[in-house]
Amino acid sequence: MTIEMKNFSIGLPKKMTYGKNEEVITGIRKQAVEEAFLTKDGFRGDGVADLKHHGGPDRAVCIYPYEHYSLWQNEFLVQLPLPTFGENLTLTNMEEKDVCIGDVFQVGEAVMQITQGRIPCSTITKRTNNPYLLKMMVQTGFTGYLARVLKEGTVRKDSPITLVERNPNQVSILEANEIYFKRPRDVEGINKILAVDELADEWKDMLNERLARLTARQ
Repeated sequence: MTIEMKNFSIGLPKKMTYGKNEEVITGIRKQAVEEAFLTKDGFRGDGVADLKHHGGPDRAVCIYPYEHYSLWQNEFLVQLPLPTFGENLTLTNMEEKDVCIGDVFQVGEAVMQITQGRIPCSTITKRTNNPYLLKMMVQTGFTGYLARVLKEGTVRKDSPITLVERNPNQVSILEANEIYFKRPRDVEGINKILAVDELADEWKDMLNERLARLTARQ
């Protein structure tokens, strides 16, 4: 199926007001652009505030499926502007159930590889003023996902996106989210995710720690 880019956005961290005039520095409020150069560390002109939980080579590109916007809008009866979740690319036909860890895609001149599901954070709640949205993202597994850059290059808002290589392990983002969030004691499932060499290092560390705790109890 044809993948369509519905929104292409970047942005550096800036102050955001939320709640009762509280403030936070965040990179979630990105702006649409015509084009940007994608490096191994992310798009030039893009950035994150929380370097511990965001950014880095394994999380250079943030992607969110366009189809989920209508779901959330119907669920909460509110119009969500693109890109509400701070994603760089809002794409059609790239839902979590269809995309696997290690899959390789060409976008414009660049080539990226899917590395992990996104772990949603409280900044989404602060931006939308909706605490239930974050819970629903985790519950459904509709979190979006992240990618590393295998080949740098220019990306435009009308750049074609094509699947270059499907990972043979076939562990979808949705399946990995299911195990990570809902089946934390699923040793077989954890091992299945860890068998994907292309998995982000942070997820490897977290899942190996979880596996060590589980096996120590046996």
